Amino acid sequence: MQSTKPTSAEKPDDERSENLLDHLSAPEDTASEKTASEQTHFGFKQVAKEQKQSMVADVFHSVAAKYDVMNDLMSLGIHRIWKRYTIDCSGIRPGQKVLDLAGGTGDLAAKFSRMVGATGQVTLADINHSMLLVGKEKLTNMGIMSNLNYVQANAEALPFPDNHFDLVTMAFGLRNVTEKSNALASIFRVLKPGGRLLVLEFSKPTSDVLSKIYDTYSFHLLPKIGQLVANDAESYQYLAESIRMHPDQETLEGMMKEVGFEQTTYTNLTGGIVALHRGFKF
Repeated sequence: MQSTKPTSAEKPDDERSENLLDHLSAPEDTASEKTASEQTHFGFKQVAKEQKQSMVADVFHSVAAKYDVMNDLMSLGIHRIWKRYTIDCSGIRPGQKVLDLAGGTGDLAAKFSRMVGATGQVTLADINHSMLLVGKEKLTNMGIMSNLNYVQANAEALPFPDNHFDLVTMAFGLRNVTEKSNALASIFRVLKPGGRLLVLEFSKPTSDVLSKIYDTYSFHLLPKIGQLVANDAESYQYLAESIRMHPDQETLEGMMKEVGFEQTTYTNLTGGIVALHRGFKF
């Protein structure tokens, strides 16, 4: 006699219940995984990826007017030494093209403008309109106009041709980018063969003692300075948190290699509080 498979109505109750649970739980698992993949960090908070860009924008709209003053106060002026070292490592020559990405108020762009000369070109790009306005006003007042242009641009999708720049710098901007690997890949695309990337960014202190001192300063003193000088403690709380969430030295170097950069190196500055990463496109 030919055997027949039981219909769903004929299946035992426990088997039907098990199948029903499998059916119900699968979409929940998928939804949970999808939700997790769509989340990113904003400081220590988890937010939707599409929200982070506007939240970071709000921070920099708030701090733009006091940005230079706060940089001097927060770092005791040491940020100028870090930037000077970055410029010294640029290898830039007259006639070349430089992209100062997340260029803010234009400290690096001002120096590069003089270095590339009348036959060169410097592009100061920033995703934040308020920062661009402050930077443009500052550099115009310095008399720097002829070989400098300003572009509002997202680092993850740069609006420039392939193989266009001899040098791309990004100082204290990468940690605010939602998809850092996308930004690094976009930078790689617009660099000429032989061009270099310099990323100056807060990183991980190399000493446990320094790390504890730095944490105390960042989370207890920095927001108070922000409140006193810029009337904005929250933005500087975010700054401290965003630094802790940024990839450490080795991780960032690995990310640069993954998108194609070669001869990657990094140099710790001020005990690793800041690091300068370098990579070349060949």
